[in-house]
Parts: sequence; structure tokens; C-alpha cells
Amino acid sequence: METLLQLSDIKKSFGAVRALKGVSFALQAGEVHALLGENGAGKSTLIKVITGAHLPDAGQMQVMGEVVHALTPAKAQELGIACIYQQPALFPDLSVAENIGLRLKTSRPYAKVDWAGQRHRAAELLQRIGAEISPDAEVASLSMPEQQLVEIACALGSGARIVIMDEPTASLTQKEQHLLFAVVRDLRAAGVGVVYISHRLEEIFALADRVTVLRDGESVGTHAVAQLNESQMIQLMVGREVSSIYPPAESRVGEVVFEMQNVSCADSGVSDISLTVRAGEILGMAGLVGAGRTELARILFGITPASSGKILLDHREVVLSSPAEAIAQGIAYVPEDRRKHGVILDLPIAHNITMAIHRRMFPRHFLRKAAEQHLALQMIRDLGIKAYGPDAPGASLSGGNQQKVSVARWLATQPRLLILDEPTQGVDVGAKSEIHKIIRGLAKEGLAVIMISSDLPEVLGMSDRIAVMRGGKLVSITEGATADAAGIMAAALGHKSKEVA
Repeated sequence: METLLQLSDIKKSFGAVRALKGVSFALQAGEVHALLGENGAGKSTLIKVITGAHLPDAGQMQVMGEVVHALTPAKAQELGIACIYQQPALFPDLSVAENIGLRLKTSRPYAKVDWAGQRHRAAELLQRIGAEISPDAEVASLSMPEQQLVEIACALGSGARIVIMDEPTASLTQKEQHLLFAVVRDLRAAGVGVVYISHRLEEIFALADRVTVLRDGESVGTHAVAQLNESQMIQLMVGREVSSIYPPAESRVGEVVFEMQNVSCADSGVSDISLTVRAGEILGMAGLVGAGRTELARILFGITPASSGKILLDHREVVLSSPAEAIAQGIAYVPEDRRKHGVILDLPIAHNITMAIHRRMFPRHFLRKAAEQHLALQMIRDLGIKAYGPDAPGASLSGGNQQKVSVARWLATQPRLLILDEPTQGVDVGAKSEIHKIIRGLAKEGLAVIMISSDLPEVLGMSDRIAVMRGGKLVSITEGATADAAGIMAAALGHKSKEVA
């Protein structure tokens, strides 16, 4: 079998930080090779070495049997290497066809653009992956899952022999995931080598032939997927046993903290929502992408205010006309896209944590660095944030630790209701377990929590009650102890509806 990519003892440091301490990896033609590891294990750095974004300090890289020196992104593309990143890198103000055309452009400078041909090629690629997206659609109008599919179309169109997929299903619906899996299998059958990175172990077992595990910047082994079970895979990743990803509930559910009565928002497509959340309770919100869960969170945080209905906090009616008003009333919201709305990567951890409480932290606009540092250190300790200190920039943290900083920012507001939108999306098994313990601990302290998640096992494992949305409506509320995956999914698909209580 032809070896498409061979990495031998790759090392890379950034100052005193050794990101890769000696990684070896081989990709065969017609193989799906999974790359696993906790956030911070070195996966992102290794991808950047393969795609030419980083030059290794030591080690050797071979592509199609030829040793490659001084690789650049342009040279990597010429060699047939394509990468589909978790965060789509598209031009939002251009059309889908224009984005695909730019990525696949082979014409000479100043040559006339074949607009019709460009549009036809884009339509062919989108049809190949089963994406129901118009080539003329502006990228800014597309959802995150749709943008991800456009990225996949770009990679396919480039004719790459080596395709890297970094968390490709993180924001896809179940239908879109099945389409992606079919594309991956087609690529394998055509002799393409696929490097597949995912924290969802069920995907690894469904797709991958072999798996290489990274831990602390080193490759700790390559194995046939068929020879491993889930617990063995997790232990390889974290170097220890993770006894329970979903810790048991320890909180006592108290009085109603938050209530919605027939709340609707015409602009968001959310209609007639009535529900309650109690002190110490984790209310899980399930549903397919586009069901209205995030739209509901935006209503509760005052981003798109409700057009009708009542919202009560501690039995008192409140008007949530803006995020500032929501914060003042004791509502906090950790958004889905932590890189866009959660953590400002160029700012230190301390600045990120105090961003929502400037008026309280800095009265009369006087800077109080010592107070800010004290709060940041307390949050770093309480949430187990792995960083060299409160002055560390957000970009220096792993995904799981960035998520903890995002949570810390809103805990600093001392909320009564905490809304978490996809709190563990794109984080590894170990970090996911830690975040779940944090959520359980907050509930134990009496905080009311709404947790939106597309990860059905997470919803089932963490929720005291589970609310299911479909088409902007609340179609089911079930006690967590009696809920099952089949019933939740049936309600989300509209096959069955349990009585809302």
C-alpha cells in the first residue's frame, strides 16, 4: 500500500513551550487515519506542520515518498494536501461559488473569470456531497454547518490526495453527518488518505481504520481501531482512567428561579414557549440544529428581545431588552462559538474574566489591577484552568481551558441563571469531564442552569429535566431519570410528542 505521508520524530517549540516533542505518523492511500488527543496534546500544531503553516524544528516529512523541506501552504496545496478546519475560513461577503472558485483558482493573473463555469463547478461539488446550498448564496447568510459543507466542497474540488478533517462534524446536523461520512468513505475508496480528527469517539469507531494518539506533544502509539474499545482509547489519550464523564447529581432542586410564560419572538421564529428552571437544576435543551434552542437563549439574554409573553425571575416580571439588562437582572450566557463570542484570544485571561463586570471591578473608571488579578487567580483555581498565570493570552490556552475562561467571565457576574450553549463542543474527553464537574458544582451551589447541547448522551447524562425543541416550539419536557435517547430523538424529529409539563 502506498504511503502518502510519513512524519518522523517531528519537533516544534514556541519559545520555552515544547508543542511537539517527537511525533511520528504515517498515512496510507485509501485509509482513514484518526488523530486523537486531549486539547493541548499537539494536534493543531501537527496539522500546521503538515499544511506548511509551521516549519518543524527537527524531524523529517515525506509526501508521496519525497522528502519535503521548507514547506509552505501554497506548496502543500500543490502537493495535494487540503485541510478542512473546524472554523470555516471563508470570505463572508462573497458567494459560495466565488469562495470555491478562489480556492480552486488555476487561471493566470488578469485572465477573464469564467463566471458560468465557476458556478457550474461549485454546483457539481455541492451536489456531490449532498449539500442543498445555492452556489449564488452569500456565505454570510449561511449557518455554521452550511459553511462547513462549503469547506468540504473546496477540499474535494482541489483533487487532494491527503485530506485533513479537523472536527468536521462539530456543528453538523445528523443528516449532514451522514452525508459527510459517505463522502469520507468515497474518498477512501478513491485512494485518498484522510486524517480525521474528532473528539467524538463513536465517529472514530464508525470511520477510521487506524488511530494515532498524541499526549503532551508526543505520539504514544498507533493502533488498528478494531483492536481498541472506548475505555482503552480514552486511557491512551489522557494517560489515566476517566471514571465517569457524567458525574452524578448532588444538588437538591429548590424553588423556581426563572419562568417563561408563552414567550414568542417573531424575528427569531420562536413561539409560545413556557417553561421553568429551579435553583440547583440543570435543564437540558435538546433538538436538531435549527430547532430554535440558540434563538431562545438569545431571547433570554436580550440579544433579540421577546415580542410577546412574560419572563419572570424570582417571581418578578422582567423585561430583557438588551444583554446589559439581562446581566443586571442576573442572567449569564456562554455562547456556542467561543472563538467568536466567548474568549478574545489576544487578551490576557484576567481581562477576559472581568470583561462583563467593568463597572463593578473598576468604579469611577479607576484601574484596579490587583483586584482583577485576585479575581482571575481565584477563577483559575476554582475552575482548574491550566495556564501559566492570569496574564496568559487566551490564544495560549487549549480549547477546554478557553471554554473554562468563557464560563469564568459569566460566573464573575454572580448570576441567578446560567445559560450554556454547547458547553463542551470541540473539547476532549478529559476537559469535557472537568467541565461537567464544574456544571454539577454550580448547580450544587444553587445556580439555575440551562444547558443547550447537540450531544444527546451529554443531555441525558447531565440533565435533571430535558426540554426538546422543534421548529421554534417546545414539544416535550421529560424528567432526566426517565428519559431515553429514542424518545428524545423522536420528539426532536416530530415523530412523537410527549406532554409538556
